[in-house]
Amino acid sequence: MQDLFNSIGISDNLLNYLIMPLLIFVARIGDVSINTLRIMFMMNGKKNIVPILGFFEALIWLLAIGQIFQNVNNPLSYLAYAGGFATGTYVGMTLDEKLALGRVLVRVITPKAPEVLLEFMKEKNYRFTSVGAEGRYGKVNLLFTVMKRDQLQEFITKVKEVEEKAFYTIESVKRVSEEELNVMEDKPRFRSRLFSRARA
Repeated sequence: MQDLFNSIGISDNLLNYLIMPLLIFVARIGDVSINTLRIMFMMNGKKNIVPILGFFEALIWLLAIGQIFQNVNNPLSYLAYAGGFATGTYVGMTLDEKLALGRVLVRVITPKAPEVLLEFMKEKNYRFTSVGAEGRYGKVNLLFTVMKRDQLQEFITKVKEVEEKAFYTIESVKRVSEEELNVMEDKPRFRSRLFSRARA
């Protein structure tokens, strides 16, 4: 690679202290971002796309680490490697939030029956279970629901609007038992969302 850059008039100093660290930085962002997405898809049971992401993740990592070994005496390579890892983690998490794939289990605990919230969920066609329970300070209402992640923000906003003191927890869900709620139905939505992000 060094001969290629030299042939187009790039000096060794410029190559070693600017271009190579920059390439390592970008490559590291790429492979760490892909790793984050791969784990996300793995947790959501998308077996078809995970091996493809794993292939490109390993390939990019090998290219980046190969350049590190070729520039072992250059401290900028190490800084670029670490900086790319940190930035790639951030980029991967941002992509995860934007794509909002998969489903989550939401538990909501309120001191009284949230009739308004239940009506809202019926209107939105959410599946839910509401039961009475005993809390530290007396009777409470416990609500369970599973929803797509891209619906979560709207739901939490409604929960806070209905009951400011509501306590809720959110967990990722890999699979659900009902056939019509199988996680693989997210595939078309993922493709359309990914392509729309690429066009933007």
